[in-house]
Amino acid sequence: MTKKLEGKVALITGASAGIGQACARALAGEGARLVLTARRQERLDALKKEAESLGTEAVSVTGDAREEQTAIETVKIALDTFGRLDILINNTGAGNYKNLVETNAEEYDSLMDTNVRSTFLFTRHVVPVMLEQKSGTILMISSMAGVYGFRGEAVYCMTKFAQVGFAQALDRELRESGIKVGAICPGGVKTEFAIGKGRTERGVAESAMLDPEDVAGVVLLACTQSPKSRIIEVQMRTMAEALA
Repeated sequence: MTKKLEGKVALITGASAGIGQACARALAGEGARLVLTARRQERLDALKKEAESLGTEAVSVTGDAREEQTAIETVKIALDTFGRLDILINNTGAGNYKNLVETNAEEYDSLMDTNVRSTFLFTRHVVPVMLEQKSGTILMISSMAGVYGFRGEAVYCMTKFAQVGFAQALDRELRESGIKVGAICPGGVKTEFAIGKGRTERGVAESAMLDPEDVAGVVLLACTQSPKSRIIEVQMRTMAEALA
């Protein structure tokens, strides 16, 4: 049976853990060739071997997603290796769960660079490739904090609202060129990222948060839509959590 993403190439940022790692596994399982980038080389190497064991190909680039050179190098390696780019998963992110008066300017800058600048940089360097191909899917891994404002998460919400707005604007800008753009907005997910600043590892582990695989399943759905349809935004909540 032909796999749904056979022949497609997917670039995933923040691929060494959590949602990014789960997305890599889900897309590889459907035949996508992977371009993986993150800061932890050993984890990328292990994930590359895992993808290859599933019968697909993978390359990795170690680097900081906040730096433009990382985006440039990753896109270049993708094209040099596979000749195309079909999917971009902007997954790099960080959390900060603190009241505004407890958040300093350095933390603000770090959060904006990690969550917003990285999204801009990779999208900026992938879009020209997709425009030439007249096809592609770009997904922002945002958050329910990009849909509602939550107490004690003001700066984090700011960055996640930015990702949703970016996706909405690019949908209007790129749709006629055959490029699909969407935002995936999960509630809390059990990852290293969820601990962020202001939560404990034990608290996250014992919570009823979503698993990374829950989010990866929705990402896979968005990446396997028919050519005539697109997923613009998905809001996800655990069954244990009420709406805001």
